[in-house]
Amino acid sequence: MTGKVTGIQPYGAFVALDDNTQGLVHISEITYGFVKDVSEFLAVGQEVEVKILEIDEEAEKISLSMRALQERPATVRKKEAPPRKSLQDRVDESDANGFNSLKDKLQDWIEQSGQ
Repeated sequence: MTGKVTGIQPYGAFVALDDNTQGLVHISEITYGFVKDVSEFLAVGQEVEVKILEIDEEAEKISLSMRALQERPATVRKKEAPPRKSLQDRVDESDANGFNSLKDKLQDWIEQSGQ
């Protein structure tokens, strides 16, 4: 549907669908990606294309989306990272080095203490 932005709030924009009906485009439904400031994307009086996501007749609220009408951006593939070692594998590696040197020194310390 085509609507007209009637108000902007930190959490989204109100859009009039006709003279008697208005809905809210939540900030998360404006576009893909992060939206910090709604007014960077929309202005009062601007005509926008929206999709109705939900009509809550009891609460008399209409949830709208602009993002639902946009093509999802292709994700940029990163170079495949080497498989990550589990936390236990990393602890075992550290233990193998750290505790072995303590184990070796422990015997020296016992002998030095005269026991």
